[in-house]
Amino acid sequence: MTTGTTTGTETGTTPSDTILAVERLSVDFQIAGEWTPAVKDVSFSVAKGEVVALVGESGSGKSVSSMSVLGLLGPNARRRGSIRFGGTELLGLDEEALRAIRGRRIAMIFQEPMTALNPVYTIGEQIVEAIQCHEPVPAAEARARTLELLKKVGIPEPERRMHSYPHQLSGGQRQRAMIAMAVSGSPEVIIADEPTTALDVTVQAEILELLRRLREDLGSAVVIITHDMGVVADLADRVVVMREGQVVEEAPVTRLFSDPRHEYTRKLLSAVPRQQPGEEPEADAGDAGGSTTLRVADLEVEYPGRLGRKGFKAVHGVSVTIEKGKVLGLVGESGSGKSTIGRAIVGLVRASAGSIEICGQDVTSLKPKELRGLRRKYSMVFQDPGSSLNPRLSIGDSIAAPMIVNRYADRRAVQQRVLDLLDQVELPTGWADRFPHELSGGQRQRVGIARALALDPELLIADEPTSALDVSVQATVLRLFQDLQDRLGFSCLFISHDLGVVELLSHDVAVLQHGRLVESGPARDVLRDPRTDYTRRLIAAAPVPDPVEQAERRRLWREMAG
Repeated sequence: MTTGTTTGTETGTTPSDTILAVERLSVDFQIAGEWTPAVKDVSFSVAKGEVVALVGESGSGKSVSSMSVLGLLGPNARRRGSIRFGGTELLGLDEEALRAIRGRRIAMIFQEPMTALNPVYTIGEQIVEAIQCHEPVPAAEARARTLELLKKVGIPEPERRMHSYPHQLSGGQRQRAMIAMAVSGSPEVIIADEPTTALDVTVQAEILELLRRLREDLGSAVVIITHDMGVVADLADRVVVMREGQVVEEAPVTRLFSDPRHEYTRKLLSAVPRQQPGEEPEADAGDAGGSTTLRVADLEVEYPGRLGRKGFKAVHGVSVTIEKGKVLGLVGESGSGKSTIGRAIVGLVRASAGSIEICGQDVTSLKPKELRGLRRKYSMVFQDPGSSLNPRLSIGDSIAAPMIVNRYADRRAVQQRVLDLLDQVELPTGWADRFPHELSGGQRQRVGIARALALDPELLIADEPTSALDVSVQATVLRLFQDLQDRLGFSCLFISHDLGVVELLSHDVAVLQHGRLVESGPARDVLRDPRTDYTRRLIAAAPVPDPVEQAERRRLWREMAG
């Protein structure tokens, strides 16, 4: 196998066992009448039963390369080179012949099942359709096979879930349904595009275990596209590293992690948030006499039921405190109540019981006029800056908005403050007139942080602020966040399911399960020597970027999961 410009390439397949071979693939997109290259002279191969990971930052060409295999690119794309599946050349294959391969012999698992699944059909109907598209089987037999597939991928109550719509399933269940659809034709190759990106660590561990088991049961080769180096260490046999549309390194997974030979690979691995032994946040950072910035006592949040149905209690008697200048990491699975607590603190959902004190004042008992004066002391960084920033406002106007609403200063002072904030978050001051769609995800998140800091808050609520970012952009945003927190001394409730990020940033950690606090304490104690089985399972489920250590974690997680 050759990779053209590749550094440190090691082949892992031989011609006799290769099922998929991509050779000198180039992909261009026509934009405004000009051809723009997205993939340049890429080569890699996949053997039967092998897991190959394509890794790299956003825009590196990972997804474009994989989508090219099944001809899923838009009409403005052109492909050159060769993509051979078995003895069949896929480039140039007519649509009818490609349709016979697509979905049955080569299957695709998309990144976001909520958008990939049809919202107006039940899960069962969509899997039945996938089966009948490739095989002339009676509807009753297709339904029986659908039920068998849902059981195989571990969906609870499969008989009932067959008749559920996508919005009625959790994120992990939707991803399992997508996998069931993908393997309905017993494919020889499964292409999985970021299959665990939006999932919490325990659901992610279950999906990776499912992919591993399906690879063994079906003998399928797997091409997994990801920016999560922990996932790579957990699942991959071989790794292909891409940058700016080119392959820069390829190697067996153990060698790549132990001895990365390309500078870019070393950069990717060093960007993974992992605290080194002996390192931890300064215990007295920003501490001024140990005063308490946030005190939550016996908090309960209940969402009312609809149409006479019983309400759902999301938070049960949770109590936490954050001292001045400290960071509290709030962790737990999806649905554990993390974001609900954050939203209750800033007043986006109403507390049904308990108290929330910010800088000594109980915000649950304040009148709207009294609360308005206190709101300058706290703010929130949201998970998705793309949806939390107004697309009609320039980023300068978005940052200025809280200052204008709260009458922070005159317009000239506000404009200067906007420029100062852009400088603090390391964005060019000349970008104040740009709009959110003109910025990358990492740049938009910096704008979200700048807006949250506009009023010099004493408390910041950060709700999964880096979960949607690739590893190197995440590292940059985390470094910026650490620098700002050290310099400005604000307290922070940092909500995340990424335990590596939490350990890196937090002084203390609180662990939630089903809306209840199960463990809390100094970050090092909770994450290195947990007291509860749930916390131990959570830690064991989080993949680490080390194949040897990850194999041991996987063994422990399997034992705990039974």
